[in-house]
Amino acid sequence: MSNFKHLKYHPVIWSIALVSLIFFLFSSARHALFESNAFELGIYDQVAYLISQGQTPFSSFLEIHHMGNHAAGVMYPVALLYKIYPDVHWLLLVQAVSLALGAWPVWSLARQAGLNNSISRAIACIYLLYPLVFNLNLFDFHPEVIALPALLAAILAARLNKTLWFCAAIVLVLSCKAVLSLTVAAMGLWLLCFDKKRNCGLIALFLGAGWFLIATQAVIPYFNQGREHAGVARYGYLGHSVLEIAVNLILKPNLVLARLFSWDTFEYLALLVLPVIWWLSPRHLSPLISAVPMLAMNILSDIPAQRDLIHQYSLPILPFLLTAVISSLAARNQQKGKTIFDRLPIRNYPLPRVIVIWSVIGFLALAKYGYFWTIYLDSLASLPATREAISLVETKGSVLTTSQIAPHLTHRPVVKLTQAHSPPTNLAEFEYVLLNLRYPGWMSDRAFVKNLVTKLQNTPQFQLKYQRDDIYLFTQNHNK
Repeated sequence: MSNFKHLKYHPVIWSIALVSLIFFLFSSARHALFESNAFELGIYDQVAYLISQGQTPFSSFLEIHHMGNHAAGVMYPVALLYKIYPDVHWLLLVQAVSLALGAWPVWSLARQAGLNNSISRAIACIYLLYPLVFNLNLFDFHPEVIALPALLAAILAARLNKTLWFCAAIVLVLSCKAVLSLTVAAMGLWLLCFDKKRNCGLIALFLGAGWFLIATQAVIPYFNQGREHAGVARYGYLGHSVLEIAVNLILKPNLVLARLFSWDTFEYLALLVLPVIWWLSPRHLSPLISAVPMLAMNILSDIPAQRDLIHQYSLPILPFLLTAVISSLAARNQQKGKTIFDRLPIRNYPLPRVIVIWSVIGFLALAKYGYFWTIYLDSLASLPATREAISLVETKGSVLTTSQIAPHLTHRPVVKLTQAHSPPTNLAEFEYVLLNLRYPGWMSDRAFVKNLVTKLQNTPQFQLKYQRDDIYLFTQNHNK
């Protein structure tokens, strides 16, 4: 009971609760403004809904079974929330709480390393104000956000020699996304060779490597009709399968050297490190060994989105970056090393205050809160009409619509997107077609939508049920 009372009034607990609420309100506001997208919120909302209804979780956006995408089994327990009431806001809430919850193991790791309470709370602030955490909360929904506090909890469990808790955290991480198995395996190597946690290191190494092989060579191909994961295409210059890419990384290093030593790589590493740069010591960077697989994948990818602080790809790097910060400050505290901060003329200024101030500066510079007045308010003019049109979609029939409207209509087996490069070959498969001529959405344009509107108006099988402010809703005319 005394432990519960201690937690009840703990500043970090209050911070987690407050940040969870703020994150949830921000992501909900973005969704209400029709700025969320089919990729990825629509995908996972549809999957969670179908699972909760006892139906096959087949994504009509990706045209594959959910487990053929990232083998994210964690969506099955998440979908239990939809049995209470099916609503996309469950995903936004899970994401907000997961992202904020990581502050607790960060604080605990700092305390376990011997840092005082003030510095430990400041390190928790580093986490909560790290730009990627805020930005990722705004970027739809991704199951791997659940892995963020789980990875931090796994590190804490290993250092406390809590093997069962460590195993539980690792299993949770592996269930979030298949590629995280590489991070787990690398973490095992770090724990085994550098942190001297033999049992936990071996467990992580073998579970991570084993699940990577099972997921990529059996689970994903089985649910994806024998095909490799679509993400392999991002590394086409290295090969056309996971194993071929792995072999070429070893046998043809010349293919990757140009990517490694490039301005893009330097810029990406600077974005990752700048929010914490003063608290790092070159002598205490061994935790970053765990981040090497994801760093390499992001650097070598043909997709620029993997090298920013907006998308989810850098998420598995953050726990180990913060662990390196904690190790550096702990060594400094024990007079066993200096951080970059100790070489600055302000080194005598109270460290916790400097940490928080620099974290605020990093947040203000790199967090994307400004999207709310530079991007998200653009569609206000058509907001009432869009909502009214959605209310007229009265059945669970199939829908063709835009990327921004799709997440509001994903509680049905079939929802597909208007795509200029891949127009629908059979409009008759859709019960509803909902279009926004003013904001045609991702992968579309006004010319394509205008032509589609004209085609539907001239198709007797469809009737125009609603039109206002460039919003068009067509339904199948069953009397024809």
